[in-house]
Amino acid sequence: MRKKDIILALLLVTIWGVNFTVIKLGLGGVPSMLLVALRYLLTVFPAIFFIKKPNTEWKYIVMYGLFVGVGQFACLFYAMEIGMPAGIASIVLQIQAFISPVLAMIFLNEKLKTKQIIGFIIAASGLVIIGMANAKNGIDSIPIAAIALNLLAPFFWAASNIVARIASDKAQTKGEKLDMFSLVVWSGLIPPIPMLGLSLVLDTPETIWNVVTNLSGISIFAIIYLAFGATLFGYGVWSVLLGKYPMSKVAPLPLTVPIIALLSARFVLHEQLSSMQWLGVTVILIGLIITNLNLEIITKHFKKENSEV
Repeated sequence: MRKKDIILALLLVTIWGVNFTVIKLGLGGVPSMLLVALRYLLTVFPAIFFIKKPNTEWKYIVMYGLFVGVGQFACLFYAMEIGMPAGIASIVLQIQAFISPVLAMIFLNEKLKTKQIIGFIIAASGLVIIGMANAKNGIDSIPIAAIALNLLAPFFWAASNIVARIASDKAQTKGEKLDMFSLVVWSGLIPPIPMLGLSLVLDTPETIWNVVTNLSGISIFAIIYLAFGATLFGYGVWSVLLGKYPMSKVAPLPLTVPIIALLSARFVLHEQLSSMQWLGVTVILIGLIITNLNLEIITKHFKKENSEV
């Protein structure tokens, strides 16, 4: 990568990593469903007036918005609201790396690779370790509902990946290219109304009105960060990097996000993980690394070194 793009990549993973701490800070003053709705309202307006509609059918835009905005973030934000630590939430979310290939096998007829199966087994072991630590900690444990919702979030993320892949493939058959940044912006039209509806189910109209009219400085910062930083800037840079470099160079970048998330949660939120929780987190990261390893490139590298010797 060029020096400028390396800096952008580092900034991207930092913003996405700190994102989990910011969500936790935002939830301190804004209920989860309302926070998601406000995030998307600020993501869409005024960006939608300057970004051209993606060259795909409306059904894919709607499905993507439902899976990501309503499914993924509703589950993630509510899980964090009821007790899921920011650091562990960032790790659990990454298991979409295992769910996506399974869904691709079902809906796109793609084959599962051996490394994906091995990575999944290792990561699953890490989740079991965290579960055992959770049972051992007793009253200080993470609520089971928070864990369940956090596990649902990557499923919806993986489903959105399949929708984007189908839309991209259909665009290619027409000789076009799907603009993922445009898809992110326009699909942002979908979540606000259902999220406001869910907010009214969980909170009274008086509570919502009181929150909106009395937003604290931290709440305003969190909403702006989530909309402009994590969403618009994040996906904008991600799209640029994907357009410039091979997937093999760009795909491993999100692996550093949980590390930054854990560090920021430790220093800003003072989250303390037990030794068993740290062990579980480490095992999951190892599973993710194995899943994302490009074995072909490594094999070619070793063959080249051996031939030179």
